[in-house]
Amino acid sequence: MSRFILRRLLQSAVVLLGVTLVVFLLLQLVPGDPVRVALGTRFDPQTYEALRSRAGLDRPLLTQYLSYVGHALTGDLGVSFRSGQPVTTIVLERLPATLSLALTAVLIAVLIALPLGVLAAVRNGSALDHAVRVFSQFGVSVPDFWMGIMGILLFAGVLGWLPPSGYVALTDDPAGWLSHVLLPAATIGLVTASILTRFIRSSVLEVLSADHVRTAEAKGLRGRVVVLRHVLRNALIPVVTVVAVQLASLLGGVIVVEVLFAWPGIGRLTYDAVQARDYPVLQGAVLLVAALFLVMNLLVDILYARLDPRIRVR
Repeated sequence: MSRFILRRLLQSAVVLLGVTLVVFLLLQLVPGDPVRVALGTRFDPQTYEALRSRAGLDRPLLTQYLSYVGHALTGDLGVSFRSGQPVTTIVLERLPATLSLALTAVLIAVLIALPLGVLAAVRNGSALDHAVRVFSQFGVSVPDFWMGIMGILLFAGVLGWLPPSGYVALTDDPAGWLSHVLLPAATIGLVTASILTRFIRSSVLEVLSADHVRTAEAKGLRGRVVVLRHVLRNALIPVVTVVAVQLASLLGGVIVVEVLFAWPGIGRLTYDAVQARDYPVLQGAVLLVAALFLVMNLLVDILYARLDPRIRVR
């Protein structure tokens, strides 16, 4: 296992290097001068040249890229054109907000999707199964921004139960954090639950027709025992991949939802960086998202071996 993890870490390093190269080259194609945009009304030739020199934009592209990679290896992702703060500091400040939102949304999604998906599969063809499939189709089809707006109108506008937007840190005020995170997390969680429900239902249906399940039923085991001991564990193996990908996507930032609810996460940071042509911040955010995806993929492979002893990691 340790050899496998080491090999995957080396592969991840190569992938991250490729991500930095692709993002760097794509940003060179974006129209507009980021330094000129950052200065705004404060523009003057001396300040402009000084900022370009400090950012290294007056050097050849290859030199710029090699310098960026070299500094990134030490944790230095550059300095924001707009605020002058280190990019590493800016990204890490936004990460807790995104982590809390993503984990809460995935928890809501799993709590909804797991029982619905299993019940729909066990009662395949029943009215409950049809209702679950309608719910799943509805959640996949409805845009998250529309669902978020409806949630704001109902729970913040009409009922007044929850604040419409904003963010409170969990460590500062747990109750305030919970009241602010519920609406955006539920908006994301319902969409994610719709996707997971379909996968869980399909996976459970496939395992229910397996030989070992029929053998367990022939032995006279109760239906609940068969589902919990013999079906669910095997059915969860492909579902783990879907959950991990969804979580990695949310950790990368849900731009529309974060902008709608004024949530100061990675998605909102990326949106602001694109608008301001703040290339160092944008590069840092993309690099963080890529790293999160690679970490989640590694964790999924390890979980596979834990969930199914037949899987051997070589």
